[in-house]
Amino acid sequence: DMTFSQHGTDSLASVRRHFSQSIFTLVCLPYEGYFSLNAVFKTLWRMVVTHKLLLQWNPSSEAEKSRDTGLAGSYRTMWFAPFMATVTAIYLGLSQPLVLFAAGPVLCLWFFSPFITWWISLPLDASKEKLSVVQTYFLRRLARKTWAFFDTFVGPADNWLPPDNFQEHPVPVVAHRTSPTNIGLALLANLSAWDFGYITAWKLIERTRLAFNSMQALERYQGHFYNWYNTTTLTPLWPHYISSVDSGNLAGHLLTLRPGLLGLADQPILDKRLFDGLKDTLMVFSESSTGQPLGFDRSLLVKLEQDLEAAIASQGTTLMDFRIHLDQLATSAASALTHVETQIDDPESPVRYWAATLARQCRDALDELKDLAPWAGLLSHQTIPGVIHLLNTVPTLRETETLEKRLRAVIESDSNNASPPEEKDGLDALQKHLANAGQMARSRLSVLDGLVRQCDEFAQMDYSFLYDETRHLLSIGYNVSERKKDSGYYDLLASEARFASFIAIAQGQIPQENWFALGRLLTAAGGKPVLLSWSGSMFEYLMPLLVMPSFDLSLLYQTCKTAVARQIEYGKKRSVPWGVSECGYNAIDVHLNYQYRAFGVPGLGLKRGLADELVIAPYATMLALMVAPGDACLNLERLSEEGFETRYGFYEAIDYTPSRLPRGQTRAVVRSFMAHHQGMGLL
Repeated sequence: DMTFSQHGTDSLASVRRHFSQSIFTLVCLPYEGYFSLNAVFKTLWRMVVTHKLLLQWNPSSEAEKSRDTGLAGSYRTMWFAPFMATVTAIYLGLSQPLVLFAAGPVLCLWFFSPFITWWISLPLDASKEKLSVVQTYFLRRLARKTWAFFDTFVGPADNWLPPDNFQEHPVPVVAHRTSPTNIGLALLANLSAWDFGYITAWKLIERTRLAFNSMQALERYQGHFYNWYNTTTLTPLWPHYISSVDSGNLAGHLLTLRPGLLGLADQPILDKRLFDGLKDTLMVFSESSTGQPLGFDRSLLVKLEQDLEAAIASQGTTLMDFRIHLDQLATSAASALTHVETQIDDPESPVRYWAATLARQCRDALDELKDLAPWAGLLSHQTIPGVIHLLNTVPTLRETETLEKRLRAVIESDSNNASPPEEKDGLDALQKHLANAGQMARSRLSVLDGLVRQCDEFAQMDYSFLYDETRHLLSIGYNVSERKKDSGYYDLLASEARFASFIAIAQGQIPQENWFALGRLLTAAGGKPVLLSWSGSMFEYLMPLLVMPSFDLSLLYQTCKTAVARQIEYGKKRSVPWGVSECGYNAIDVHLNYQYRAFGVPGLGLKRGLADELVIAPYATMLALMVAPGDACLNLERLSEEGFETRYGFYEAIDYTPSRLPRGQTRAVVRSFMAHHQGMGLL
């Protein structure tokens, strides 16, 4: 079933591997010979002559502890090899010098065998790829567009829960339903947006609070959220079903969100990431304005870029810096928005959208500063050095709570008691602002504590009715409507289900036997080991890596790297961009909705017929950024150049399957955006 070129490549790789092993055997031959002969003679001596120390042995654990793995230790252990090489070289040099020409290479290998074995035994350093500045800008621009999906569609219309998807074609429609996986990824998308600087801490808190309020109203079963809900009515969809993998995803995402929320209390209220986020939005705004009519004044964009560069150059180290630059940016962004609205009538225009988004982002940042540090504009009139030093430093939320008390201490310790009346008035105003900011900080800290408690509450789920004690496996799900457990089980380690197992074990819900009961069917791809999955999709291999620990040089680590390499190879073989995973494809049902199923790469999955269809999902490449960032970024750039990038990032998929294509076309774009794919890509 292999082509001649594949057979030749595999054969050459096998020959190379066996040849290398043979050379290494030759290198270690003197030491192996000495080691074996020493054991034989020692055994014969004790059994035949002395009859002592017949039961002497050293446990492997003790041998490991006493082993010296350094270069000196290698020479002490393998001393016989260089000794024999030296003696042999001297003997041949004196007796048969010409033989040294033939024996020399082998003697050199023996002499340096301790060094060679030490060098081979060194741990492999995982190479860390570095992306270029241009690639980093490209990925940040893509991240900003991807966040726009959540910024646009996760709102009051859907009770702040993510709709499953937005479909542009054949007619624009939002799917007002959601799943636990959608909810978990949308919550982490909020946290990611704050990490990128696209939203302020308060926006993160508020979006999380509103989502949690809706989640609190959702009907649950033994702690589990049902597989699907209507986002407008918050009622579960029929049949009422619990999915093990979806529950595990939500629990894991909540447990990841929890420390993110806790960390907000000790993060500066504003920092450099804010300007980085504004730069990303301005970059997309500038890109969308290319090709506008002559009446469009691009000098407004130039002014915005200059203001932002000045803000970034200042590093935002003091509150006064932040206040000055944010005031200027908010003014410039508002002017640009007013100009765009007068020039472009279409409310759906991308230029109008990004102009409004930039203005709102600047305004939100300025409001955050005014709420938590309203005194920033008064510091220029202050003369007490201690006051300026205390209040011009950007505080954390927790520090803001106590600033008023610390200000009183500074004023009382100031030696200049004969302050002019206007300065005392200024200090009174400062204290009033600090009192208000402290009250707001306390309120936010209280909200954060409540959200953290809700994270813990929502993440507590009972897995006992999903777990099979005999097989030590989780069932696929449980139909609550029929009170019936699914007859299928998640039994492969190389699947998205390993995340649910990991979470349930970590919470003490199921025993560790479950982890070791997961199947580890091993195959080889390109001469490297890889665990088989069910469908060979990128989703199965890489989704858990988003929030789950990964250990270098482990079997799972090697599997993920090999799976990505195999995907890249398959894309080259089919002459298309790479990245195959479960996704929508170019077929619609009677309701004009795109159909959805798992696609994979032959050789990685157990499912039959994987080579019969070819659908490329851009989010699969975004997941691969965690494993092979350089190759993944190049593939994303190719997808962008081929026209698959839009206002909300990349389209769902590109279908190359001939049987589903209109006559004369080589591909069909699946013009939709799935919430969980957008979330995975952003993470």
